[in-house]
Amino acid sequence: MTIFEKIVAGAIPSYQIAENEKFFAFLDIFPLRPGHVLVIPKQATDKFFDLSPELLSEMLVFAKPIAKAIERSFDCDRCGMSVIGLEVPHAHIHLVPINSSDDLNFTRHKPKASDESLKDAQARILAVLNTI
Repeated sequence: MTIFEKIVAGAIPSYQIAENEKFFAFLDIFPLRPGHVLVIPKQATDKFFDLSPELLSEMLVFAKPIAKAIERSFDCDRCGMSVIGLEVPHAHIHLVPINSSDDLNFTRHKPKASDESLKDAQARILAVLNTI
């Protein structure tokens, strides 16, 4: 099982943002910026573009209100999206509040966020997400 499958199963705790029968969204504990969210399909698939066309489109629809909540919750120009897929062999997208393309620079060191900052980011996103 990948770490993402363990998170979905509840074997590893996470800072959950949203969930439905097909997808799960949670905060990245090594965020590029506060409010960095990972969106994953519950179906274990290694490569993002190996997902079915239906699942790909449904994943973006699932991510849309989360991205809007991120934009409203943090000082940013927009919510950036990135598909890297090298860190964990489970398809996923990164939703990151950004002000420049450098804010999506995955080569930078990403220190582990504190529990307090993760709880704050989670609360901020959830407060807005519940109004969308």
